Order: sequence, then structure tokens, then C-alpha cells
Amino acid sequence: MLSHIYIRNFAIIEALDLDLHTGLTALTGETGAGKSILLDAIGLVLGDRADSSVVRYGAKKAEISLTVDVQQLPQAQQWLQAQGLNNGEHDEQCLLRRTISRTGQSRAWINGTPSTLTTLRQLGGQLVDIHGQHEHQSLMKKEAQRDLLDAYADHIDLQKKTYRAYQTWQDRAKRLQHLRAQDSHQQERLELLNFQYQELAALQLQANEVAELEADYARLSHANDLLQTCESVCQQSYESDQAIYSQLSALIHQLGQKTHLDQAFSEPQELLTQAQIQVQEAASLLRHHADRIILDPERLLWLEERLQSIQSLARKHRIEPEQLFAFQAQLAEALEHHDNRDQQYELLEQQVVHAEAAYYHVAEQLSKQRQKAANDLAHDVSAAMQALGMQGGQFFIALKLPHKPHAFGLEHIEFQVSANPGQPLNALHKVASGGELSRISLAIQMIAARRVAFPAFIFDEVDTGVGGGIAEVIGKQLRRLGENGENNDSSSSSSSSLTKRQVLCVTHLPQVAAQAHHHYKVTKIKTAERTTTRMIYLDQQARIDEIARMMGGIEITPTTLKLAKEMVCLPKKPKNCG
Repeated sequence: MLSHIYIRNFAIIEALDLDLHTGLTALTGETGAGKSILLDAIGLVLGDRADSSVVRYGAKKAEISLTVDVQQLPQAQQWLQAQGLNNGEHDEQCLLRRTISRTGQSRAWINGTPSTLTTLRQLGGQLVDIHGQHEHQSLMKKEAQRDLLDAYADHIDLQKKTYRAYQTWQDRAKRLQHLRAQDSHQQERLELLNFQYQELAALQLQANEVAELEADYARLSHANDLLQTCESVCQQSYESDQAIYSQLSALIHQLGQKTHLDQAFSEPQELLTQAQIQVQEAASLLRHHADRIILDPERLLWLEERLQSIQSLARKHRIEPEQLFAFQAQLAEALEHHDNRDQQYELLEQQVVHAEAAYYHVAEQLSKQRQKAANDLAHDVSAAMQALGMQGGQFFIALKLPHKPHAFGLEHIEFQVSANPGQPLNALHKVASGGELSRISLAIQMIAARRVAFPAFIFDEVDTGVGGGIAEVIGKQLRRLGENGENNDSSSSSSSSLTKRQVLCVTHLPQVAAQAHHHYKVTKIKTAERTTTRMIYLDQQARIDEIARMMGGIEITPTTLKLAKEMVCLPKKPKNCG
């Protein structure tokens, strides 16, 4: 429950330090006094958006602190612990704090730890259920109707599972669709790749083959010239009578005849002898190589044709002949990748089928639970409509199958109403009377609130447009919502009475305020310099005076006071009526 709130420099509140109670708490006051400001402040500290306009005139920042008793809220305690935001030894309490500066900067804390608005909203969603004075307008939206039914049925987790299953299904389907779209655009390119690969594969090109072919072609195409060169050099160096070898022999002999006369001739003679040996070896090598040179016109023709084919493909692809082998490998890799796409197709198609089946599995469970909850909620709301003066009125929830399934299930939810006997059921947004619409909306909210496991509820003038006996019924319903066991009147002498729920209600109806366990009066104080709002906790006599004021009239007569006292005492035990 919300146990304490501190507000400073918010709107027209200068400073407010307020204890909050279990049971039904009524907030009343003159029009324009700022009855809804407290609820606005609670909304902000629970994560609502705000701007600098909420900062009191002349102040630098607005500050709101809210203390929440979570000892009866294990889910909230677990959430705080999981987020690392629990309050240490005092984990039965949670302190929320929010500031908004004059420049519009917003800061938030949970138990002293800086927090984001998203985190505040996540926690606030477990603590308070807020119903605004324009709630009937939001109930016109199909999304709000669906969420209300799912909250009433207490299968929000199943709704989330359905949503996730749908997203998974659609994600797989979109990936498959994208793959198909890519392939439709790349079909021509695939055909080209395949043609190019087959063309290269027909060559049966080997690694480094081009260099070897060019070397072979160079030798064969010049074989005759090479033979002639070998023959000429062999003749001139060794084999003819005038060959270099023979001339060197003569020179060696000539020097040898003079060495006995001059030893200086010995070294040149030795060098010429070595040269003669080298000439002989060179001639021998050339003769041996000449014997291996073959004139092969057929081989030469084949090499020419082979190289022409390779060079032609290289020019076609605008690359060097030596790059063709690597290019063929690239084409093979691209084709293999496309072959793998067939496997991707098969895998994705299976995933789509499985994801679709998983979606329908949880969506059908959701539909069954929705149908049961729709029947229960419609029955209870129809009964509440009778109590709210709509005799013969009927409420129905239609589960309509759409053209295709969607993220939130297999059906669209539509609230339908027959406000009077004999009238056909019609969509809620087509109900003409504003008063009827307000009462129907209130009936829906009240019934749904009984099933929603919130510890605190806030109703901001949801009783607009009603009065008389119907207003008393609304007050009793709100009081009942705030009770779990015996009443918890502030004036009760029973210390054992317990109220486990908390309801805050801004109201202008005395019949509703009279049903409250606790009552605050909101007053606006004007001075020459500023206007401030105060909230005063009313004792029994002050409550009687306030109820009398709310009943109207220029003057409060003894008769009005007597009636007000009866209204205040009526919900209580006789011994507490004074």
C-alpha cells in the first residue's frame, strides 16, 4: 500500500506531508481547489511524463517522495531484489522519489538508487491501478478493451507469450520472404554465374598452368632457331678446325715452349688451359641440349589453341590469364553459397511452420481463457448495470475473428452494450448517452478491479455524470473494493479490524464521500502574493460539515447537517455513529 507521500513545490502545492491509509479514502473540495493534484503527483512518482509546467511558480524544482509498504507484495519485493533495488534491512518499505527542475530536467530514484522512468513505470504497474475521470474515453479503444479483459482474466503472461510467439513467427516469415525476394532478383545473375563457371570448367584449367603453357610455347615456337644456335656455337667453339678450342690449343702449345725460358708464361698458359676445358664443357652441354630439342608442330598448334582459349576468356572477364584459375574458384564458391540457400530455404520453411504452430498453440489457449473470462465479466457487469439504475441493461463481450491472426491473439475484443430493455446490443463507442456511458464504464472498472491483484486503486472523478441513489451505490462499491474483511473506519474502536486494499477517490458526490473510511478535504488558500493548496484530514464532525457542504445550498441548515450525519454514520456500526 501507499503509506506516505511528501510533495514540495508541485503545481500549487507548496509543501504537503501526508499519511495514506488502507480502505477507501475520499478527497473532496471546492471546484478548482486542486483535488486531483495529489493523484497527479502519485502518477508522476510512478513514472508519468512531466515538463517544467508542474514546478510551482518561483521554485527551482518540484519534488515528490512516495513511501510504499511492500511487505504484503511478494511479487514487488522479488522484482526489487532482482533489480538490485531492495531497501536493505528495511525491505518491507520502498521509497520512490522524483524531481522535475524548472528547466524540465527530470530525475528519479528507487530506494536511493538513480532510476529511469521506464523502471519506475515497471514498478508502479505492480503497485497501483489508476482510473482517470476520462477512463470511459479510453475504454472506447479496442486495445484498452482487450487489455482490460486480459487483466480481468489474469492471463497477462499468456498474452505476452502469444505476442512473443507471433513476433517469432512473423520474423521467420519475413526472413523467408526476403530470401525469396533476393533470389527472384538474382536469378539472372545466378544463370550468368553458372554459365561462366561451366565455361571455365570446360577448360579444366590447373594452378600455374598458364605460366607452364607459355614457357612450352616459347620453346616450341623457337625450336628451329634454338637448334641452329646450338649447331653454330658447337661448330665455332669446339667441332670445326678453326674452332676456339683448336685455337686455344695452339696458344697453349706456343706458351708451353717458352716457359723454360720465362716462368711468367706458366700462369697464362694455365688460364688458357682452363678456358679450353670450359669451352669444351659448354659445347658438350649445347650438343646434349640440341639432341633434346624436338620439332613438334602438332604440340605447338595445340599450345597455340590452348593459350588462345585462355586469353580469350581472360579478356572476356577483363582479367589477366594467370587470374582465371582463382576466378573459377570464386565462381564455385558463389554457386556453392547459392546451393546452401536451398538448405536455408528448407530450414526457414520448417522454422516458419513450427513458429506458426507454436503461435496457434498459445493463441488458442488464450482464446479459451478469454471466452470464459468474457462470459464472467459480461455477467458481472450486467448485474452492476442494474444496480447503477440501468434496469434491463445488458453487457456483452464479442470475440470477433479477424481476417488474419495478430500479435495479441486470434480475435478482436469488442465491448457491446444494450442500455435499455428491447434495444439490440451495440458497440460501446456507439452508446449515445454520456451519462449511460459513464455508468457503464464505471461498472466495468469496478468489476474488473475486484479481480485485478493490485494493492491500491486510484479513481479520479469516475463518478462524473451520476447522482442520487446511483451515487450511493457507487460509494458502496468503492467502499467494498477497499475492504477485505471488516471495515477500517478511523473512528472505529476495534483494533482488530483490517483492510488490505487501498482506494483513493477524488469525488464531488456526498453519497460517495460518505462511504469513505478516511476523508481529506482539499482547500485553496489565496494571499496577495500566492495561492497554495492544503489537504486536511477530517474527523467525524468535520466530515459531517463537509458532506453537508457538498449536498449544496447557500446555507447549511440543521436538516442538512442531520442528513449528512446519517450518511456518514450509515456505513458504520451503530456504536460508532455518536
